[in-house]
Amino acid sequence: MKGSVKNAPPGRNRNRARFNLRGRVMLVVGALGLCSVSLVGRAAYVQLVNSDFYQREGNERFVREIEIPISRGMITDRNGEPVAVSSPVESIWCDPQELLKTPDRLPELAAALGEPLDALTSRISQRAEKEFYYLKRRINPDEAKRILAHGVPGVYSKREYRRFYPQGEAMAHVLGFTNIDDRGQEGVELAFDEWLRGTPGAKKVIRDRRGRIVENVDLIKQAQPGKDLILSIDRRIQFLAYRELRNALVSHDASSGSAVVLDVATGEVLAMVNLPTFNPNAASLGKPDAHRNRAITDMIEPGSTIKPITAAAAMVAGAVTPATQFNTAPGWIPNGRWRTTDTHNYGVLDVTGIIRKSSNVGAAKLAALVPDQQYYEFLRKFGYGSKTGSGFPGEAAGKLVPPNRWSGTTKQTMSYGYGISATPLQIAHAYATLGNGGKSIAPTFVKGQRNEPVEVVTPEIAREVLKMMQTVTETGGTATRAAILGYHVAGKTGTARKSSGGGYSRDYLAFFAGVVPVDNPRFAMAVVVENPRAGSIYGGLVSAPVFHNVMEGALRLMDVPPDDIETWIAAQDKNDAEGARKLAPMAVAVAARAPAALPAPLPDDLP
Repeated sequence: MKGSVKNAPPGRNRNRARFNLRGRVMLVVGALGLCSVSLVGRAAYVQLVNSDFYQREGNERFVREIEIPISRGMITDRNGEPVAVSSPVESIWCDPQELLKTPDRLPELAAALGEPLDALTSRISQRAEKEFYYLKRRINPDEAKRILAHGVPGVYSKREYRRFYPQGEAMAHVLGFTNIDDRGQEGVELAFDEWLRGTPGAKKVIRDRRGRIVENVDLIKQAQPGKDLILSIDRRIQFLAYRELRNALVSHDASSGSAVVLDVATGEVLAMVNLPTFNPNAASLGKPDAHRNRAITDMIEPGSTIKPITAAAAMVAGAVTPATQFNTAPGWIPNGRWRTTDTHNYGVLDVTGIIRKSSNVGAAKLAALVPDQQYYEFLRKFGYGSKTGSGFPGEAAGKLVPPNRWSGTTKQTMSYGYGISATPLQIAHAYATLGNGGKSIAPTFVKGQRNEPVEVVTPEIAREVLKMMQTVTETGGTATRAAILGYHVAGKTGTARKSSGGGYSRDYLAFFAGVVPVDNPRFAMAVVVENPRAGSIYGGLVSAPVFHNVMEGALRLMDVPPDDIETWIAAQDKNDAEGARKLAPMAVAVAARAPAALPAPLPDDLP
């Protein structure tokens, strides 16, 4: 039958595709061969050409470069006593990516850290893409061990250092403080930050999966610890100044105060105190206003403390001698639309009397004898209107207006300390210049640093001015409470209205600045008490006793010999006589109880 399948010859079905087994086998074998060659080539490349491939891959997982922490340099006072030291602490940190892989451990970690779970979870979640985040910083190493003992994945510790200040509030303004990263923020810590900080090192280490260091691989950079710093400050005198200034503020209900002590011959700052103060060791440093080093940053009108400088200017100009007389009656003179007045009508005074009685009228008449430009330049030489060069951060230059900007009243008011501003350090520096034979030396906070002296006035004039200032602390002067038994003290009081809003407020500044001993000056000190509201407002009653108490202690601590032997001997004889008078009745009583044949010595412990 036509079209019938069974009539078709066998093996002749054209619709059936031929199956080529051999070709397919060859294709598979070829493909496998190419893969094998590729794998062998890759293995050969990795093993021979790129042999450190696996090492790099392993390092990326386990080798880390970490910082080698260093301690900040120690700060000591001039006698080697530590005033700022660094102690080791631990900081807890985490890898947020790793920590979030085990969220069930977060409650345990929050309890160990002592913070709410919600707060911790929020902190970690916000930094989910980071590999490093501090959880708690600068804690006790024992506390860090307790936190790590929980074994929470992704939580580690790091060694750091924390600053400690043994003197606390007494030296806070000189030393300043560091921030949480141990960088200086104020005071000496800021001024010498690079010297004290040093340079951290770096090294490669291998960590296990828990973050623990199992091997130190390589030192990348050698650590350079911070260098130690020896200050010119004497912590004993510093504490004396702090204690006495604090007592004065409490006694007179004053709002603030400053005190500066300088070594006359070297310009070294032996003490610098400000109140109110703060505790640099506390977690909270208190109000920012308390951080201000008023002795260096606050500009105040120096008041009558400038009168000895005015007298020196008149003497340099050749206009007067210490014996030159001026009529200050009737106790005032006109000054433009105002008056320059004294507290009393002192009548005729010589230049020494003007200083002793602190006559504003007399100071104005002295300044009138000095040409304007010469008077201005003379004050500049004594450091007014420019920084002292101490290098302390934030030091103010004060204000000294040049003659071309003076009004008709400027020079007269400047002669007794108004219309000019200075810091307590500048006042102390000016008096140290007089004590140093007229040579100005920039103050320094570093022991042994010697700045170049510059002659401002001749030694003869400087000594004559000191002798005039000596009468201020003697009978008839305005600062007898600054006198120190056995020593001649040269000084000057000041009581000035506080400037405010272009005028003057009802608040006062009580000053005393002085040099001791006069015959061989060793110390210069300036004391400023702001707004005394109880007892008195006058520098001779408020600030002079602070000078007396601090300098009396400093002279004893430094073994400075007396320069007023006669007065000291007379006082000793008087004390001995008074003591003998008090002990006589006791001696009689002891003798009455003693055997007749034996002498009756007085007990050593009798008052």
